[in-house]
Amino acid sequence: MKRRDLEFGCAVLAIGLLAGLAGAATTLLLHAVEHLTFHYSFGSLLDGVTGSSPVRRAIGPTVGGALAGLCWWLLRRRTRVPSLTDAISAPGPLPRLALSLDAGIQVLLVGAGASLGREGAPRQFAAALGDLGTSRWALTADDRRILLGCAAGAGLAAVYSVPMGGALFAIQIVLSSWSLRAVGTAMITSSIAVAVAAPVTHLEVPLHWPDPELSYLLTGFAVLISPLALAVGRGFNRLMSYAKSHRVGDSWLLIPAIAAAGLLVGVLSHWWPELPGNGKSVLTVSVASGLTLASATAILLLKPLVTAVFLRAGAVGGMLTPALATGAAMGSVLALALNTWTPVTVSVPAVSLACAAGILAITQGAPAWAALFVWELARPPWWLLIVFAAAAYAASLLDGFLKRRREIQVNSPPGH
Repeated sequence: MKRRDLEFGCAVLAIGLLAGLAGAATTLLLHAVEHLTFHYSFGSLLDGVTGSSPVRRAIGPTVGGALAGLCWWLLRRRTRVPSLTDAISAPGPLPRLALSLDAGIQVLLVGAGASLGREGAPRQFAAALGDLGTSRWALTADDRRILLGCAAGAGLAAVYSVPMGGALFAIQIVLSSWSLRAVGTAMITSSIAVAVAAPVTHLEVPLHWPDPELSYLLTGFAVLISPLALAVGRGFNRLMSYAKSHRVGDSWLLIPAIAAAGLLVGVLSHWWPELPGNGKSVLTVSVASGLTLASATAILLLKPLVTAVFLRAGAVGGMLTPALATGAAMGSVLALALNTWTPVTVSVPAVSLACAAGILAITQGAPAWAALFVWELARPPWWLLIVFAAAAYAASLLDGFLKRRREIQVNSPPGH
């Protein structure tokens, strides 16, 4: 065996181990902040928000937002924090300290109730640790990119206990490569990371499937809802892009801006306790059929708006779970409306997750990963993966068709 291959193999094992540690560390920190903010000891964030007083619901996210704004102001005054994709693609070592500190601030803010995804933090921390742990090995630029991309996917896998979803995230979204070296590295690192984080995550499935009666006709229904998934997914992307492009600058204004965003989500949680956090609360009640038509409609509108407010205020966080939550709320609205006003009866959990897969396919541009990730979050009957894939691919194909049609219209000569 060549020395290069031996060092690469050792680096793969190290990446999996370090990504698991990163996932475990960010999970412990997130739970600690959640429990401190909403003053509860057991249960989920939704339990903590529901059981806390109206004053604490408002003050907790406000104080957390102010602290996160202060930390980001101090950090960004001294260094620029690149996106993880840019950092992996750039030559030389990652800005490890900046990425790690930024990840910690993200966890602080999400734990305090911000409507942002938690998955960005473990991806950044895992990549930073992986870069540090493999810095002494003589790796080629391509091998380094594969390892760091797989570290990001393994960090995602560790926090959600989704080894296949984490591996496919690295392959399809971060690396955009199906080479044997990339696929093998992604599978190994994600599996190791999930195992290493198991003492903290207990390998629990994030969503508990209620096992309702289901029909194979859901596959056709998933295709029919694709135009709605496309519309909501595109709207979500445009709203987030607008918020990011008009965000508060890296000045002291970050402190009051993010604090105000925290106050907003805290006040709204008095009526909709599912709003705080990354979106898992919305997914949980959607799968459990715990939403009314009115509450599902309100969350469908408010979840992306509150997420955009945090981005507009200068905060940074993941977009996966807010997009998933928006899709699940849309699915609940659609299923509840059909069950209430028509003779048709559909499964609320299945439609909610099918819509979530469709919207995630649009926001991430990866239908195969979206279907697999949604399925792995709940582990419903295996054939529902076909339903989720139908929703994801139908929305993605429709999106591609409309984009090509738009390009033809723009490029066609006048009068044609």
